[in-house]
Amino acid sequence: MKIGFIGLGNMGGPMAANLAKAGHDVIGFDMADVAIEGVSMAESGVAAAAQADVVITMLPNGQILRAVAEDIIPVMAQGAALVDCSTVDVDSARAVATQAAEAGLLAVDAPVSGGVGGAAGGTLTFMAGGSTEAFAKAAPLFDIMGQKAVHCGEAGAGQAAKICNNMILGVTMIATCEAFALADKLGLDRQSMFDVVSTSSGYSWTMNAYCPAPGVGPQSPADNGYQPGFASELMLKDLRLSQQAAQSADADTPMGQAAAALYEQFVESEGGLGTDFSAMLPRFEKRGRG
Repeated sequence: MKIGFIGLGNMGGPMAANLAKAGHDVIGFDMADVAIEGVSMAESGVAAAAQADVVITMLPNGQILRAVAEDIIPVMAQGAALVDCSTVDVDSARAVATQAAEAGLLAVDAPVSGGVGGAAGGTLTFMAGGSTEAFAKAAPLFDIMGQKAVHCGEAGAGQAAKICNNMILGVTMIATCEAFALADKLGLDRQSMFDVVSTSSGYSWTMNAYCPAPGVGPQSPADNGYQPGFASELMLKDLRLSQQAAQSADADTPMGQAAAALYEQFVESEGGLGTDFSAMLPRFEKRGRG
C-alpha cells in the first residue's frame, strides 16, 4: 500500500519504520526534522496524504487531530482510510470520522497500548472504532505494527476502550501505592505484602506485572529509578480524557476524578513530571495522614 504517516515521534516513528520494513511505500511528515529508516519525507501533511491508500496519524491531542484532518481529508483519494492512532477525546474521534465519511473516506480511531517498546518491536495492541469495512482495510497494517487489534465498535469506540482501561489503570496504581505505603508504616515487609496480595483477592496488573516497589515482583520501572515506561504526565492526560468523556456522557466516576486530581497534583506540583506513573509510591512514602 501507499501509506501517508503524519506524526513521527517516539511512537509514530518506529510504527512507520515497521510498515516500511514490511514493504509498504510510506511517506511521512512531522513538524520536527526527523529521519525514519525506509520512510520518504514529505514537506507537509497534505503532501504525505495525497493519493495514499491509508493515512495514519499519531498526534498529541484532539485539537491537533481536527486541524490535521481538516487539511488532509480534501486531498485523500475516494475510499482511502484515515486511521488515527493518537489517544484523543471521544468527541474529536467521532467528529473526524463523520467528516471523513462525508468525504467518501473510511475512518478508524485506533489508539494503542504497549508504549515505545511495543512500537519499536511491533507488539502494540490496537483498540479500534469504525465500520467493519474500515477496520478490515486497516487490519493488515495493525498486524505489522502490533500483535493484537480489537474491533471495539463504531466510531469513537476505540478511544472509549482506551480511556476506560487507563482509568482503571490509574486508579489501581494509586491504590497499589497507597497499600505499600501503609504496609511500610505498619511494619509489614514488602516482599511479604507482594507474596500475599499477588496471590489473593487484591491482585492486579499494577501489583503482579508492574509492581511499584523496587526489588519486588518482575522487573519494572521501579527497579530503574522510576524512569518512565509510561510517564505520569501521559497517565494524567488519559485520566483527564476519561473525565472529559464522563462529563460529556453524564457518567459518575468519582474514583477516576480523584485519580485525575492526584496525578495532576503529582505532575504539576510535586516533581512527578518525567517519572513513571508508578512513582506515586515514593510520593506516598513521604506523606503522612494530614
